Amino acid sequence: MLDSYRAINKKEQAELEVKKSKFIAVAAPAKTEEEALSIVEEVNKRHHSATHNVYAYLIGQDERIQKSNDDGEPSGTAGKPILELIKKEKLKNVVVVVTRYFGGIKLGTGGLIRAYSQSAKAALIKSGIGHMQLLTKVSTAFDYSFHGKIENYLQPLKLINSIQFTDKVEMELLLKNHQIPEIRQDLLNITSGQLKFSEGEKLYSFKEEK
Repeated sequence: MLDSYRAINKKEQAELEVKKSKFIAVAAPAKTEEEALSIVEEVNKRHHSATHNVYAYLIGQDERIQKSNDDGEPSGTAGKPILELIKKEKLKNVVVVVTRYFGGIKLGTGGLIRAYSQSAKAALIKSGIGHMQLLTKVSTAFDYSFHGKIENYLQPLKLINSIQFTDKVEMELLLKNHQIPEIRQDLLNITSGQLKFSEGEKLYSFKEEK
């Protein structure tokens, strides 16, 4: 598992008009090829009367699944430029579908590539580009006498996911892999070793780029 990879946050849509042709782009996260094809099918149903519904997706942290489809547009003018855009942006686990309603004026090879690329880029930006960060859930437990010091230490770092008060203070933290040894040692120092510290499941959390 990668510690971090570039991705989009949510499904979004953007529209572009070029020489009376209307381009409607949908970008969405997709962890599997099945999820990506589900988005493609959804767009096909919604825009079944469109001239073209072209798409591209890149799935897997190792980018093992990469596909594009021109849906009747001249070869290499639609799906491929979208896939190349996804790769240029270094995005993973993403699908983009661009619908075209033909406006009566031919755009030519260069015009098609630009229109599909620009509409796809607009949808990706609206979707929120950022990083999926691998985090580990860490369970800690300690006596109430250490609560103030530990909270003062952790709060500015924004690492606390939840707190429960039982016979001890039980705190769940979300830590990046490189943070675990240092945080563990610091908490052991604060509590003079009187600390339960156990690593749990790993998960990805999205953080949007500024």
